[in-house]
Amino acid sequence: MTAPFTVEVDQNPYLAAGATRVDAVVTVTATGTGDAPADALEIIVVDVSGSMAGEKIRSAREATAVAIAELRDGVAFAVIAGNQRAQQVYPDAGTARADERTRAEAVERVRELQADGGTAIGSWLRAARGLADRHPDAVRHVILLTDGQNGEDAPVLERAVRACVGLFTCDCRGVGTDWRVDELRTVASALLGTVDIVARPEDLAADFRALAGAAMAKNVPALWLRLWTPQGATVRFVKQVAPAVEDLTGRRVDTGEQRGAYPLGAWGAESRDYHLCVDVAPGTVGTRMRTARVELVGGSDPAGSAPAGSDPAGSDGVLAEAIVTAEWTDDRHRSSVIDPKVAHYTGQVALAGAIADGLAAREAGDATRAEERLGEAVRLAAESGHVDTSQLLEGVVEVLDVRTGTVRLRTDANKADADKTDTDKADSIKADVMALDARGTRTIRVGRQG
Repeated sequence: MTAPFTVEVDQNPYLAAGATRVDAVVTVTATGTGDAPADALEIIVVDVSGSMAGEKIRSAREATAVAIAELRDGVAFAVIAGNQRAQQVYPDAGTARADERTRAEAVERVRELQADGGTAIGSWLRAARGLADRHPDAVRHVILLTDGQNGEDAPVLERAVRACVGLFTCDCRGVGTDWRVDELRTVASALLGTVDIVARPEDLAADFRALAGAAMAKNVPALWLRLWTPQGATVRFVKQVAPAVEDLTGRRVDTGEQRGAYPLGAWGAESRDYHLCVDVAPGTVGTRMRTARVELVGGSDPAGSAPAGSDPAGSDGVLAEAIVTAEWTDDRHRSSVIDPKVAHYTGQVALAGAIADGLAAREAGDATRAEERLGEAVRLAAESGHVDTSQLLEGVVEVLDVRTGTVRLRTDANKADADKTDTDKADSIKADVMALDARGTRTIRVGRQG
């Protein structure tokens, strides 16, 4: 069955004489990607280090059981317990196929998990890679849960992450407030997944259910955005801008003369937006040219292979395509217009940048810079109607004037939780900061109101 994909371009193609920069937003939509894949793999990695003792390990056991229950029959799966090493919980080796019996057996093993030892996330990822290698054509997904900071040297984790790139998608979750957002973001970003905080252990089950359910809805293992640009042109950047900001520029894989591909990960029925920026040689007034050809291709080879089970639209696996153009004009009215989608996502990227800058300044103890940048984020979030981000910001700063972006950093003293102790207030602020850090790159689509 042919997977119905569409690629649409939003841009203002008109450039002033001498201008060289071309911006466009590319919307990729899968309206229904056919039948379930022949193979899918789900790996659940649970932190069982000593700090997980008590409520955390009990909640992790329950959450893992809930995720296992979400697996459809026939899906390959495994559970790994991680401390200073990776220990396979179920099955004893390799992977099992989900059915009533194996799900029940896996849950029984998970109920026996105990907390002890340290944290070595790199070893957990290497164990997941060993399992993923057995399923090269599958939609491969990993849920990774931890509550603490990695105990390995940074290069060890970096090497483990690099070894897993392209093999599976990894959604990372941190429970509590003793883990590092930047550490898990490094893993999730490289592996095209998400990172988030689950501040209360009792909320883990709902989160795991959602993650596993979303993974079961994916049925195309890998897609690529492949660009052709004319001779002399330079791709300035390629960024995913919805549902979250993710810079793909450095992940380019050259696929031929003047062509390169950018990984988009596994897909189900969904839509995502990408901002492309290309520099071209300036043209004379009246000149019109193609500045990029955007092709959607599937499979593990971005040079042109289709997803397993699909009928590619072209001989080199092109599933959909669109053209980005430029036309030079001396009509200032035409050339000065900014496409609404380009303008919207430029603002969303600026919002994410202001949050990142503000939190970094806060961490460095520079309150003035932190309030300046987080105030800018408050203003941008309000202007774009990003209600979720506005609420997250209000947990970190006291908003004095939305219009001017005037804010004051929250402290234990001004945290609006009168019924909490100072320690509880400090923990609450830390959780709010981590939530803003983890979710600050999420965006809203054009036309949405919060």
